[in-house]
Amino acid sequence: MKRGLVIGKFMPVHAGHVALIRFAVAQCDELIVSMSYTPHDPIPPDLRFGWLCEIFKDDSKIKPAKVVDDFDDDSLPLEERTKIWAAFIKRTYPPIHVLVSSENYGEPFARNLGAEHVLFDSDRVKYPVSGTLVRTRPFACWDLIPTEVRPYFVKKICFYGAESTGKSYTTEKMAKLYNTEFVPEVARELLISNDFTLDDIRAIGYAHDARIRQKVKTANKLLFCDTDAITTIVYSQHYLNAVPEELYALEQKTEYAVYLMFDVDVPWVADNLRDLGDRRKEMFEVFKKALDERAIPYVLIKGSFAEREQIVRRVIDRILADGGY
Repeated sequence: MKRGLVIGKFMPVHAGHVALIRFAVAQCDELIVSMSYTPHDPIPPDLRFGWLCEIFKDDSKIKPAKVVDDFDDDSLPLEERTKIWAAFIKRTYPPIHVLVSSENYGEPFARNLGAEHVLFDSDRVKYPVSGTLVRTRPFACWDLIPTEVRPYFVKKICFYGAESTGKSYTTEKMAKLYNTEFVPEVARELLISNDFTLDDIRAIGYAHDARIRQKVKTANKLLFCDTDAITTIVYSQHYLNAVPEELYALEQKTEYAVYLMFDVDVPWVADNLRDLGDRRKEMFEVFKKALDERAIPYVLIKGSFAEREQIVRRVIDRILADGGY
């Protein structure tokens, strides 16, 4: 059996890595893909390893492996460093016959392993991408990020605030304009009135979280979310004077790139779930206080519906331009 080796941090896995591994597996009968990690890596190792396993799950010749990166000494010259690497690889894996890389470490590393070296796209001509570029500017290289990895970089935007302020309409409209997914206000799918229980609140919280996990998989850079777990907490406290503990845990599961807080300066429209038309200012302050208590910044969305849309689009365009707000 001819056994190959590819090493890397895969932080994150990108199209260049995928092409390298596909190329490498064609050079051998079995390919070990050795992912090294440290406790301080900016992307969790289990997540990165999961991406590798998912991307290559249908190729039995590819064997992903995960190792702690505690065997290097970057103060040494490359030749000496690769001797340490080679010794570690020999202790850790079965004999390696071919090393495939796109880096200048490849030649000395292979020599110290006693293996053949095969170079792949060292000039990054076919795949002009790096892990650093993906981490810092994911939207600039979106097409070079595998679909399995993209959800990690999707920016979630929360449309937040009191009832009847245009959140749902704007959420759906922005999703169409920016060709992406949105998460609706799930409570409206589960309730027919404001006569609900704590069990109903729990169901709303879990359903909303599940919808986020579902939609982020197919979102195009952005995921627009009509309300959030804090909204469910606010209404649970208001109507039931109690909040299920599970909601606070669900709140921590989702990080939003920005909160868009909708003001109450548009006409109130009644429906079967809206019954706070006479307390709009009060509820605005309740929602605002919930963010302030958590030290969550927000952008105030106010004015006519046309003016609101302009503010929202400026925020979104800024996020798309530089990845943050």
